[in-house]
Amino acid sequence: MKKAILSIQHLLAMFGATVLVPLLTGFDPSVAIFCAGVGTLLFHKCTDFKVPVFLGSSFAFISVINQVAETFNGDLSYAQGGIIVAGLIYVVMSIIVRVVGPEKVKKFFPPQVTGAMIIVIGLNLIPTAIDMAMNNLLVALITLGVAVGINQFAKGSIRQFSVIIAIFVGIVVSKFVGITDFSAVSQASYFSIPNFSAPKFSLEAVIIIAPVVLAVFMEHVGDITTNGAVVGKNFLEDPGLHKTLLGDGIATLFAGFMGGPANTTYGENTALLAITKNYDPKLLRLTAVFAIVISCVGKFGAFLQSIPTAVMGGISIYLFSMITFIGIKTIRDSECYKENGNLSVMLIILVIGLTTCYVKHFTGVEIGIPIAGNSKLTGLSLAALVGIIVNILINYKDFKKEESSSIGELASTK
Repeated sequence: MKKAILSIQHLLAMFGATVLVPLLTGFDPSVAIFCAGVGTLLFHKCTDFKVPVFLGSSFAFISVINQVAETFNGDLSYAQGGIIVAGLIYVVMSIIVRVVGPEKVKKFFPPQVTGAMIIVIGLNLIPTAIDMAMNNLLVALITLGVAVGINQFAKGSIRQFSVIIAIFVGIVVSKFVGITDFSAVSQASYFSIPNFSAPKFSLEAVIIIAPVVLAVFMEHVGDITTNGAVVGKNFLEDPGLHKTLLGDGIATLFAGFMGGPANTTYGENTALLAITKNYDPKLLRLTAVFAIVISCVGKFGAFLQSIPTAVMGGISIYLFSMITFIGIKTIRDSECYKENGNLSVMLIILVIGLTTCYVKHFTGVEIGIPIAGNSKLTGLSLAALVGIIVNILINYKDFKKEESSSIGELASTK
């Protein structure tokens, strides 16, 4: 029973964002939930069942999916074809990482880079959470306050249920202030098969969508690094970055064939791990099973979609703030901030990552490097890429030292 409730918390944490992507692009929300569930199980299989993550709809693909839909008169099947190719690129990248080796990849992601990346991930998401909360600030603040209060003062299992308790308190408060509408629940059917659809392929659609993988690669590394920081393990080494990339790629491939948006690892569920202190990957797999089931249960899905936006906004502020604190903790524990060069790297990542995010959020102007069509390398991806390059330039001697050490070790074995 306890595991079931913890898994439902994870389901609630991912649900809003996973459903929002298909609502913004035209895909069927039930298919998106189904693909998130199956994709998560595929990811866990690829990563030897070691990494406690949940995969949900990726926001990075929204603009290019809409662009393809406009190009092909609303036919999203061509977007599915582009998503499938994007998944294949993920698989190819996993092979490259496997051949090169995780150690060579890891040296490009020291604490001054990963810590700052984690902070940017959290702070980039907070404006969206605040927008959701502004639908009814009172409800959002009460929901947030309950979650923080339980996590701060409660003990034992109650503390692990802080999110789900806060959400239900938020729903009750929403009922009193008159912002709940559960009419969709009574109208929904008990059983419904998701509206699966077959893909179509076009070189134009592929050129528009596929390059986005290059932008979300850094996001993937940041998410896996964040997850490892929460759990206290290095998942880039075990099971390995190549396996997490493979899992992401297979899940995205599956979604493309079934008619869902591309999948990605979810920071919301990683934040929930940090809150509950329960890192059992089995909980996420149970969450995946629940997702598959509710994708076929119309009334339950309708209930989750009927949770007031302000309630989810309050919870999202809580979850996204936890991600930010994890980044700060990563930097503090490593003491990398004591080197002036490392401070410069962190500052560059934070300025680029947050500036591009907030400029787009408040002005609608997207600052970044064009990749294909209207897609740009921006936000976390741009900040991480620039940060990695600057870190190499600033800490060039350390990289040369590691290279010389590797050559020496190779020579001594001959």
